[in-house]
Amino acid sequence: MTSAALEILGLGLGILGWVGVILACGLPMWQVSAFIEANIVVAQTIWEGLWMNCVVQSTGQMQCKVYDSILALPAEVQAGRALTVLVALLGLVALMVTVVGAQCTNCIRPGKVKSRIVIAGGAIYILCGVLVLIPLCWFANIVIRDFYDPTVPTSKKREMGAALYIGWAATALLLFGGCLICCCSCSQRDETSFPVKYSAPRRPTSNGEYDKKNYV
Repeated sequence: MTSAALEILGLGLGILGWVGVILACGLPMWQVSAFIEANIVVAQTIWEGLWMNCVVQSTGQMQCKVYDSILALPAEVQAGRALTVLVALLGLVALMVTVVGAQCTNCIRPGKVKSRIVIAGGAIYILCGVLVLIPLCWFANIVIRDFYDPTVPTSKKREMGAALYIGWAATALLLFGGCLICCCSCSQRDETSFPVKYSAPRRPTSNGEYDKKNYV
């Protein structure tokens, strides 16, 4: 019962992480304007994401524009698009696989096959966490490198946006949820694999008949 509850908890964390990845993918706040030196007081803030960039005026008005060309985008943006979309699809697959093999469902008869299916679902969640971590760390490295590069103009320096932090939180949920699902499934499989016990053969008595205690 405890392993089933932990398995449901891991599935819930995986779903939250999957939703967080989709949210981070759609948000345009992967990079935001850095207010330093001459840019301390500005009339607008620039947001840059995977699919569009937005300009937020000091009056509260916001204008967003979708990127015109895919091939003209930087390598990190193209990789971020591909990996986040792939993770979104894999997260859906992991959800269906885990639900099919979960202890709380009757889609498959309990046994080794059911445990292996759940472990596969947890492994897919872990794979999703690793894949989405690549563009997040790539973007963070570029932002930090350009921020401390004296050759980059101050107006082009950026800071890490909210989408990166949401993505890192989603990565933690995916990794932890996937590990929890795998561990619970492994422990459940060990509990169900009982050793085979053999009963002692019946021995006849001196008169050729079986002893009555053999039938007790």
